[in-house]
Amino acid sequence: MVFCKFSMDQSKLKLATQCVHAGTISDTIEAGVNSPIFVSTATGFLDRQENTYPRYFNTPNQQAVVAKLCALEQGEAGLVVSSGMAAISTAFSALLSPGDHVVLQDQIYGGTYHFALAQLKKLGIDYTLVQGTSVDNFSEAIQSNTKLLYFETPSNPLLKVYDVKGISQLAEARGVISMIDNTFASPINQNPLAMGTDIVMHSGTKYLSGHSDLCFGALITSEKLQQIMIKSAVDWGSSLNAITCHQIERSLKTLSLRVQRQNENALFLAKELERHPAIKKVHYPGLESHPGHNLAKSQMDGFGGMLSFELNQEGDAVAFCKRLKLIQPVLSLGGVETIVSIPGLTSHIKMSREERLAAGIADDLVRMSVGIEDAEDILQDLVGALGMGE
Repeated sequence: MVFCKFSMDQSKLKLATQCVHAGTISDTIEAGVNSPIFVSTATGFLDRQENTYPRYFNTPNQQAVVAKLCALEQGEAGLVVSSGMAAISTAFSALLSPGDHVVLQDQIYGGTYHFALAQLKKLGIDYTLVQGTSVDNFSEAIQSNTKLLYFETPSNPLLKVYDVKGISQLAEARGVISMIDNTFASPINQNPLAMGTDIVMHSGTKYLSGHSDLCFGALITSEKLQQIMIKSAVDWGSSLNAITCHQIERSLKTLSLRVQRQNENALFLAKELERHPAIKKVHYPGLESHPGHNLAKSQMDGFGGMLSFELNQEGDAVAFCKRLKLIQPVLSLGGVETIVSIPGLTSHIKMSREERLAAGIADDLVRMSVGIEDAEDILQDLVGALGMGE
């Protein structure tokens, strides 16, 4: 089956419109506005060009989600799988063989870091962690057997900004496949495929879901690379059922609205926190003080809903989180509610303390996923938690 094909008129629609309409399956029975849910896992095979089965990633509801994501990311084809890590492992296993080499940035999600550490060497695949954000840093890491260059921007959890177009052009010039984790930015704020990246990965559990109740991952790319990766996906069996895909499609309809509000709230809060005496440093690309601010302006349409900040030396991140009343200290990110986490205890817990400190992830670093609440209410809660005990 074709994953997503759009007419010229549809391709010119704005992102907010694509969020609502792209990929919707016609309801030929009731003419309803929502895609019907095809729950059968046993389907006919006679007189059909292709067998349909959830593990083959070709059911109508799976394809509806992929079609919407293709429209948002300007991709040709894709896959929706059971988690962000399933997306990463699917792509890596499909594109790499024993003896190959991968280039990864050192500022990377803890789960991806652990996957490289625990699995790649076991599979006979070598890797290099790039220190520094410049294109030259990545160029120096590429070897004769490098097959994949993997990066994320803004990075987790320090919100460092990497040159998407520059890194992608470097990879193309060296004959290397480029792959980006676009989770923090979301398709609303950043479209790497349009800047030359080969594969976009999302941990859809975050912004694409947006309601802290779904776990899935996505890969958006070209028809050619999708055909390579789907073979690995079928073998690993990380498929999603129709009802989950229906929930994903519903969540994506409000993605543009949610992200725009989160962009506004996060920028407001970052500016306020930067002035607060209890804060040592704020990491947010929307701040003019951020070293990647100008680059972010050039390649992003919004600065995102993620920020992190370091408390002063006398600060206690755990105690701060316990003093919050509205904001919840919980795992994950990207939902409509504002939450905080401590990377050293959550997203990057699988890194040793020495490794975290070497990467600039301090013990007192707090990562905040800004929601869609009233920004003044969020600020009041932050100020109350920061001010107590002074």
